Amino acid sequence: MARKPRKSAGILLYRYRGDGIEVFLVHPGGPFWAKKDLGAWSIPKGEVEESDESDPLRAARREFEEETGVVIQGEFVALAPVKLKSGKVVLAWLLEGDLDPEAVRSNTFSIEWPPHSGKQAEFPEIDRAAFFSLDEAKRRIHPGQAPFLAELESRLGENTG
Repeated sequence: MARKPRKSAGILLYRYRGDGIEVFLVHPGGPFWAKKDLGAWSIPKGEVEESDESDPLRAARREFEEETGVVIQGEFVALAPVKLKSGKVVLAWLLEGDLDPEAVRSNTFSIEWPPHSGKQAEFPEIDRAAFFSLDEAKRRIHPGQAPFLAELESRLGENTG
């Protein structure tokens, strides 16, 4: 029997600034990502748990809150799902809104660090958050999530970043 693909769900928050659109992205925390920048940023997202299967938007909203400390509300617009090279499927929703990236407070996770040391270290799930123009976001976002930016651009008729 084939295994169901893992799913993640997230929110692509955007706002209008000047004559362009900015999107909100987060940078993953922890030692693996510490020195990575271009191609490392992400929409706030996380695993869809079995209890979320019938309402993955609930998972996306929960993950946004866990990763940023911000409860978001509004009119969520579903984007086309994206299948990553790993086989994982990412579901995402667009939401127009604003928040202060400096006020973001992430939850944490523990891993053995340094490796094979037997010591546990705690890291924030995200260590940075920022709004970027569409052009800059295209450079920074994980390549597997780039289709979300393309769909945002197509839906809103945005031609410049």
